[in-house]
Amino acid sequence: MTTKEQIIKLFRQNVKGKYPDISGTNINHDGNKGHWLEKQFGVSANGDNRADLYGYELKNETTSKTTFGDWSANRYIFNDPNFSHVFKERRAIDRRDHFLKIFGKPNIEKNGRYSWSGEPCPKIDKFNKFGQKLEITPKKDIIAIYDFSKDEREDKFNIVPDSFRNGIVILAIWFGEVSPSQKRSDKCLKAKLEDKFNDKGWFTCKKGLDGAYHEICFGEPFSYDLWIKLVEKGIVFFDSGMYEGNARPYSQWRANNSYWDSLIVDRYE
Repeated sequence: MTTKEQIIKLFRQNVKGKYPDISGTNINHDGNKGHWLEKQFGVSANGDNRADLYGYELKNETTSKTTFGDWSANRYIFNDPNFSHVFKERRAIDRRDHFLKIFGKPNIEKNGRYSWSGEPCPKIDKFNKFGQKLEITPKKDIIAIYDFSKDEREDKFNIVPDSFRNGIVILAIWFGEVSPSQKRSDKCLKAKLEDKFNDKGWFTCKKGLDGAYHEICFGEPFSYDLWIKLVEKGIVFFDSGMYEGNARPYSQWRANNSYWDSLIVDRYE
């Protein structure tokens, strides 16, 4: 029996015809159904960034978009010694929260809590109203940049320090193919992506109209060259969820489910 056949067997034994059991958990937490699904395949939660099962990465399909990974930038401006005169706080989380008040947006529904998500979150090759966008460098790094002249906020002179008002400022850097060190925090996107997706490929489980799982689907492996082209086209996008008071960066890289569906090469009931 091949590894793929073993995964199909596990699906038919443990998943097909079943509903995700999230009783006893926070029903509003999006990851609960994914954790349930992983458990059915014998996949334990881990942070080693390898493919989940027999060289295949398991992707839990959410409502409209599915994540490649939660991959934080390797460098952020609020930790850059060149800007320590702006971000003077001792604690990293306080420097990060200072960053959010300059480049993020307050959420009225969250008591004015600042976040780098939604409207301020930079997208590829087009400045948003916060003067930010993503670019891909010749080395295939991804950078988030800021340009004061492109910032459309009416009160930007009251928000943005003088140090960030003259020319392009790099807010964050994701190393693409090469990292400057062996530190875990310096792991490049190529390694993060290909460790998960460039072995045997990936698979996901589909639900029927009744909400029960009825089908398992497989896709081909992903190389970084293919993935970065998708970023360049805006098919894969940065979906930041960074918010004030929480140290976790929440840096998701996602694509719409319609695109994931287009990658499916095999289906089994």
